[in-house]
This record gives sequence, structure tokens and C-alpha cells, in this order.
Amino acid sequence: MFGLIKEYFGKISQDRFLKEVTERFVDPVNSFEKEISRLSDKELADKTPYFKNRLENGENLDDILVEAFAVAREAARRVTGMRPFDVQIIGGVVLHEGKIAEMQTGEGKTLVATMPAYLNALTGKGVHIVTVNDYLARRDRYWMGPIFEFLGLTVGLIQHASTFEERKKAYHGDITYGTNTEYGFDYLRDNMAHRREDIVQGELNYAIIDEVDSILIDEARTPLIISGPAEDSTEIYYKIDRVSRKLSHSVDFDFEEKTRSIWLTEEGISKVEKLLHVDNLYDTAGKDSIEQRVRQSLRAHHLYKKDVDYVVRNGEVIIVDEFTGRLMEGRRYSDGLHQAIEAKENVQVANENQTLASVTYQNYFRMYDKICGMTGTAKTEEDEFVYTYGMPVVVIPTNMPLKRTNYPDVIYRTEKEKFEAVVEEIEKWHQEGRPMLVGTISIEKSEKLSRMLEKKKIPHQVLNAKNHEREAAIIAQAGRKGAVTISTNMAGRGTDIILGGNPEYLAREELTSQGHSLEFDLNPDQQNQLQQLVQKFQKIAGEEHTFVVEKGGLHVIGTERHESRRIDNQLRGRAGRQGDPGSSRFFLSMEDDLLRLFGSERISGIMDKFGVEEGVPIEHGLVTRAIEGAQKKVEGYHFNIRKTLLQYDDVMNKQREVIYNQRRTLLTEDNLRPLIFEMLNDVVHECVRTYALEKTYPEEWDWDGFDHRLFDLFGFGHGIPVEQRSQAKPEELEKIIIARYKEIYEQKVSEVNDKVFREVERFVGLRVVDGYWKEQLHNMDHLREGIGLRAVGQKDPFVEYQIEAFDMFHDMIAQIREDIVKYLLRIRLVPEGGKPAASHRPVQPSTVRTNQAPSSENRKTEVTKKGKIGRNDPCPCGSGKKYKYCCGK
Repeated sequence: MFGLIKEYFGKISQDRFLKEVTERFVDPVNSFEKEISRLSDKELADKTPYFKNRLENGENLDDILVEAFAVAREAARRVTGMRPFDVQIIGGVVLHEGKIAEMQTGEGKTLVATMPAYLNALTGKGVHIVTVNDYLARRDRYWMGPIFEFLGLTVGLIQHASTFEERKKAYHGDITYGTNTEYGFDYLRDNMAHRREDIVQGELNYAIIDEVDSILIDEARTPLIISGPAEDSTEIYYKIDRVSRKLSHSVDFDFEEKTRSIWLTEEGISKVEKLLHVDNLYDTAGKDSIEQRVRQSLRAHHLYKKDVDYVVRNGEVIIVDEFTGRLMEGRRYSDGLHQAIEAKENVQVANENQTLASVTYQNYFRMYDKICGMTGTAKTEEDEFVYTYGMPVVVIPTNMPLKRTNYPDVIYRTEKEKFEAVVEEIEKWHQEGRPMLVGTISIEKSEKLSRMLEKKKIPHQVLNAKNHEREAAIIAQAGRKGAVTISTNMAGRGTDIILGGNPEYLAREELTSQGHSLEFDLNPDQQNQLQQLVQKFQKIAGEEHTFVVEKGGLHVIGTERHESRRIDNQLRGRAGRQGDPGSSRFFLSMEDDLLRLFGSERISGIMDKFGVEEGVPIEHGLVTRAIEGAQKKVEGYHFNIRKTLLQYDDVMNKQREVIYNQRRTLLTEDNLRPLIFEMLNDVVHECVRTYALEKTYPEEWDWDGFDHRLFDLFGFGHGIPVEQRSQAKPEELEKIIIARYKEIYEQKVSEVNDKVFREVERFVGLRVVDGYWKEQLHNMDHLREGIGLRAVGQKDPFVEYQIEAFDMFHDMIAQIREDIVKYLLRIRLVPEGGKPAASHRPVQPSTVRTNQAPSSENRKTEVTKKGKIGRNDPCPCGSGKKYKYCCGK
């Protein structure tokens, strides 16, 4: 009942918003059209500096929106031959306001983005247009980019293979096209740079995210991580793989498919210990434990399937995106799972990696001053978009009335019966000459269906992660007479299915078959040849279009319901483009994963109630509603997981912001000495207050400990004679030590020259920060891994995590300050030849050496002689850290 009320009032609110946008923006844009259309090309392009001048004189973007949209619309008409519809202007306004525009497939989202992109680029702060893959980024840059260039703006393109110079140039453009992955990794790389010239990305101003649900929800489950190889041997994974093959389900281990979790039984633990010849499976904690690696191996064997979750290609395990069906090149499962799968498939196991930098998509995109998005399916996830990103969803009406017929789902008892029914349906419509798009949820199922169609001698195309290179060409022709296209998931394909075929793609295919290599930026000869072929194919496509429309348009067949309603809607939405007729139907079975895991009891009850016999399907609204209920249950479950992950990552993000800001200061400030002396003041103050305790007499202070600590830090002691100690004051001690430090420091600077030493300061600062941040990431991973156990002691794991994380971060910052001031005082500058440095010779960062502190092993040996130490006590090794963060790790 609440859902119906919410839907009713939501629709009223939306209608009111659309009416207001039409009156305030669409009608005025249309009224400008006649005036703008009279301008010459030069006069139209001159509008750009005119708008920039108005902004400089105090106006804001909303003040010039109407005129800027009218100019962008006219430029689009002249450059591409496409004039944005009124509903596309509404979409553009929604994007400018930082909201999500839900627009049906074929409604021209790519063109919609040009208007808000042009408007926001006028500020000079840059606009990032985010796509889901390199192909779409490249296509959109050369398809829509000329509109911006016509108006005097510069356009950049980021690709996976882009060089450093190409990236830097692209980010300096007014508008930059690229993928979410590349933007995120460039941000991380910028925050690992050791020279200010190595920073490429710059300001995060405004982002327009295409297929926003795919990027900000589906892909946001996995953080972006830059990692380096750890030193662990990979042989252990093969050894554990052999052991896990000998374990029996229900006896040695058990698992839950819903959550993909797995655990060992008591018998299993004993058996593994015996097979691996170890006394205790839990000898080491967290991700390094043998028990954890055994669990990952069992997950690889029983919960991750080849050609469903991953493929093996050229001796490499590549993850398949469960939402788009695309290969995720370069991505790896974390925590040793990827290595376990490599061992299972008997391919080369890569070294386990250690995290050097990471960020979630949620926290990366929230750093932009303004973000917006567009997709065909977002309304079902509006609560998450509002909660996480503050972006409401506005459903934009279609330009032409929707004529698609969505038939109720049909459900069979077994998967075998279901696929036989799907093949019958395909055969029936294929004989009529009607095009069909058949959606599967895995490569395995798409290949199974393909084999069944081959036996029936029905020609068809298969699009899945194994041949994704041809995805645009395959999808573009899925609307031709009699075409049968099997596709694994339809998220973010970015290519319209035009009934009768796409003349441009047909022309491109013919040119390619003649040996031409066609890119998007064609030369004049290629452009002429292409246009001639397009005209030839337009006639063929036009005849087929008429035939297909008479037959009812594209028929979409779903062979299984996805966990997310959005993915089903994306598949269904391929039919009925721009007022074309179309239809859709889903075929299901009780053996499908979704129904088996989440909806079987209720749906089985319905089938029993109707007395369904084997081979006879049930088709009823009750079934469809029960399935949608199961999907809502799964969506809610995944939302809670992402919500919890984000909650924990927000703690990490605050630390990341502090470290990256400190790093950016070290990288960009010309004179770091005030910052270094500020750190010195903090270090000395902390040191003095530790040994010169308040409310105690100076004679009772630990003068020897104080002396040892100063020698450890700076290489000199306090130098206060015994007879003068009774008169000592903490403030005076601080002044004496700081003055002595600065004296030695200035002497060290004078040995070379000020310019050289400033680079040394920068180098040392960055190396120290990076070293501790890498260690902090590792420690936070361990903390996150085991924090859930605090619930056993009636404590809130998240609150405990916040407290522990704060303590760890506070200690890390203190240690960073200490090490920077310590290393800069103890550093010896040695030229490449090894002779003492002359003041006039520059010193390269590679020549910087520091006096090494005692090794951790030596410190641990010293500590073990001192008996039991409390975890929060100062470490007796003299490091100044708490015992739990030093030798007690």
C-alpha cells in the first residue's frame, strides 16, 4: 500500500517538474531557434566567447542556459544533421541540475549530453563525459566531438592505451571523453606521482555519466586498486588446490550460494591440517592464514564457474562482468581468490598483490563539484542514488508513444523444458521473418542455446564476452529481417537496434571486408566511399524496415530473469525504439538460480495450486509479481552490502583525503621548510611531554630515557647538566632542542645548496608518506577482515572499526612527522661518483641515502627480553609507538 501511495505522489511530483522545465526552458529555447538559425557559422561559433564573457561579468550558468542550449542544438543540426527533440532538451536540463535522466533506449542520450556539456564547459573548469568502455568513448568523441569543436571548444579522449602525454593533453581539453576505470586510475596515479609535472587529471568539476546505473551501482561493488607484487610464493596456491580437491561437501565443508560464503567443518579443519602437515590452520591471522586460502580455493571450485564468472583465454583468467557480460581486462579478484581460480584452471598463478592505492567509485565521483547521469533504467534504484550520491531520478517521456507489448512471463518446471520452448518460439518467428533478440545471463547458457539452434539449422549471431570486439556491429544489425541474435546481458551496449538494419554499419562492414581499416576519424576519401555505400544500403534497409514493422517489429526473448530488474528492463527496452512496434517475453524455469535461491517456495505453491503438469508452462500475473518480489529481495540485499561497504570506506576516505592533501602539498609547494619546521615543533613537543611529565618535579623526569629518545630521533641529546636539571622547564627544553635541530639543518643545507636541498626535502617527504600509507592500507585491510568478531562481545563492529582506525591513523601521522624530520637531519648527500657532494653539483633523488634504524627483528629480540607488555603501552624498543602498532604487530 505504501509503495502505491509513494508511486502515485511521485508521478504527480514528476509531472509537475516536467511541466515546469518545459515552461522555463524548453519553450524559451524553441523561441530562440529562428533567431539562432539565421546566424552564419562564424557568428554561431562566436557565441562561445560571448557566453564566457557574460560569466566573467557575474552571470551564472542558469542565466545563459536557454541561449547556450539553443546554440548547441543549432550546432548539432549543422554538424551531425540531428536536431535535439524537446524531450532531449528536458533531459539536458535534468543533467545540468545534477540529476539522473532515465530515457528509453533509442531516445538519443548521447546527443542529450552535448547541451549540458557545452554549457558547463564555458566555465573553463572542464567537463568529463564518462562511458562504460573504450569503444563508446572513442565513438562518442568522434561522433559528438565535432559539435564542440565547431563552437570553438577543445575535446580530449582517454583510452586504456593512451600515453602519459596523450592523457595530459586530453585532460587539458574543455571536454574529455573516457571510461570510469581510466578516470579513477588516473586519479590514483596522480596521487602516487613524485613530480608535479606527472599530474594529469587536474580539477574534478562536472561529470556526465552514461549508463549511470551500470557504473555507480553495478561496478561500484568493486573498488579501484593499484597494487604492486608482494613477496609471497605462489607454490602454496597449487598445494592448497590439490588439498581442496580431496575435501567433500557437507562432510569437510559447507557453503551458501546466496552470499557465496564457505566454511570448514571440524572434520575439514583436521583433514586439511593433516594433508598440509601443519599443527594449526589459524597460525597466522586474516588474509595470510592458511585457513583463509583454503576457503578461497573451495570458493573457486564450488562457487565460481568457468564461462559464467570468468573465462580462460591465452593462459589467463579474465573476469566476466555479471551485469554487462563484458570481459574486465586487468581486473583481478582480491584476497587470493584470483590465484585460487588460476590454480584450479592450472594456469600460471600470478603473485599476490599488495595495495598501493585504492578508491571506490562512490567516493571518487563524490569528489566532483557536480555529477549527473543518464540511462534507460534507474528508477528502480532511485533510493540508492539519492542515499549515496544525492541524485534523484527523473523519467523523461519518450519522443514517440511506446508501442511495445510486454507479454507475461512463462514458467516451466525444468530448464530443459524452458530451452526447448525458447527454441520453438525462435523457430516460429524466424519462419515469419521477424527479427529476435535473445538474452541470456551467462556465456555458458548462450553457447548452449546456440548449439540447439544449430541443430535446427537456424542462422544466428552470438554476442558474449568471448567475441565482444564485434558487439556494436552485431547489435546494429539485430533488427534486420529474420535476424536472430543471442546476447549475454544487454547493459550499456550503446548501439541502437534499427528495424531493417543500420545503413552506416552495413557500409562500414563492406569497406572493412574490402581491406580498409576504418577508425572514427575518417579521411576525406574514406568519408566519400562511406557515404556512397550508406546511400546504397539505405534503400535495402528501408525495404526491410517496412517488412519488419508489418511483422510486429523486434521480438525480445529473455531466457532467465536477472537478479536485478534493471538488467531485465535493459533487455526489454531494446524493442519499441522511437515509436517502432515490438514485443518481449521471458521464459523461466524452477531450476533458474534466481527462483531456486530466492523465490522457489512461493512460486512452487502457485504452480501446485494451478496443478501444472510436466512440459506445461504457467503464464499468470501472480507468477510475474512473485518473481519481481524475489528480485526486490535480492536488490535490497545487495544495496545493504554496498551501503555497509560505503560506510566502512567513508572512514578510509577521510584518511585518504588527509594523506592525498598532504601529498599534494609536498608535491606542489615551492618552499617546504615552514611545513617541516612545523612538523619538528609537533615532534619535539610530543617527545618533551612524554618524558617531562606535568605535575611532577624535574628531578623525577626520565632524563636518561629522554636522552636516548633524542639520540634516536636527531642524533644528539638534550645536553642539560645534572646540576641544572632541577630548574628545567618543558617550554625551555623544546626551544633548546628546536634551536639545535635548526642549526644542524642549516649547516646541512649549506653543504650543498638551497635549491638542491629543497628537492631532497620533497623526495624524502613523499617517500615517507607513501611508505606509511601503503602499510596503513594493509593494516586497515586486516582490521576490516576481523572486526565483525567484535559483535560476539556485544560491541558494534562499525563503532569499534572507527575507534581502531582513528588510533591507527593518529599513530601513522605522528610516525610520518617523526621520520621526515629524522631522515632530513641524518641524510648524507652523495653524488653519483661517490665523492663528497660539492655545493655547486646537483644531487639526483636516487643518490639520497639515510641512516637505517635498527631492524624490526633486532627490536623484537630486545622487546621479548622485557617480559609481558600491554598492547597500548609505549613500545620498549624506543620507537615511540604503541606496542600493538610496533613490535607487537
